[in-house]
Amino acid sequence: MILNNIDSLLLICGVEVGKHFYWEFQGITFHGQVFIVSLFVITIILLFSILGTNNIKVIPESFQNFMEFVVEFTQTIARDQIGESYYRPWIPFVGTLFLFILGCNWAGALIPWKLIELPEGELAAPTNDINTTVALALITSFSYFYAGINKKGLSYFKRYIQPTPVLLPINILEDFTKPLSLSFRLFGNILADELTVSVLVMLIPLIIPLPIMILGLFASSIQALIFSTLASAYIGEALEGH
Repeated sequence: MILNNIDSLLLICGVEVGKHFYWEFQGITFHGQVFIVSLFVITIILLFSILGTNNIKVIPESFQNFMEFVVEFTQTIARDQIGESYYRPWIPFVGTLFLFILGCNWAGALIPWKLIELPEGELAAPTNDINTTVALALITSFSYFYAGINKKGLSYFKRYIQPTPVLLPINILEDFTKPLSLSFRLFGNILADELTVSVLVMLIPLIIPLPIMILGLFASSIQALIFSTLASAYIGEALEGH
């Protein structure tokens, strides 16, 4: 009986690295397992949003109270990093980034996706796939370029030769390292967390992994906060010019 329980835990918590489930459509290959979990997370966020904005009351209750807290939290991130003068149009972007990354991280940590069998690979947090984190980092890069160009026009690119033209290569390199740093930080932390839990389950399957999983939830939340905070800081830097 104990061996059966251990086998069940291993089945639920095991992580297959390097194996993926792909869809082929019109000659285009899609990463199936990332799409499935991402759509699940998006559906949950939309459901919470609908429940939180349906039948709005002056004194908020239940889901409305929760969604107002989320909006205020993301609004604080945007205001602190972007600045009082410019932050309001960027609240939806910052909030979407934070909620999507948090939802993906928690989906990988809380839901036993291993119980759903795929022809190849397994379902897991979309953020433990480098393609997802790179896509999020590139969206962030396009956003702060758009913010700077939209406010300053082509004069935005003068920042590459400020305060001296000697810094041109360094300033250009900085714009390449920002998305690299964002994507690899998020990918590495989420993948490492899932692999750590898997290894501990294999070694000590009953008790020790639980505190690690709780710590993983906390770390997942911190990673979502870090990503959205840095994205806001980059946008604020593009708008303010320093």
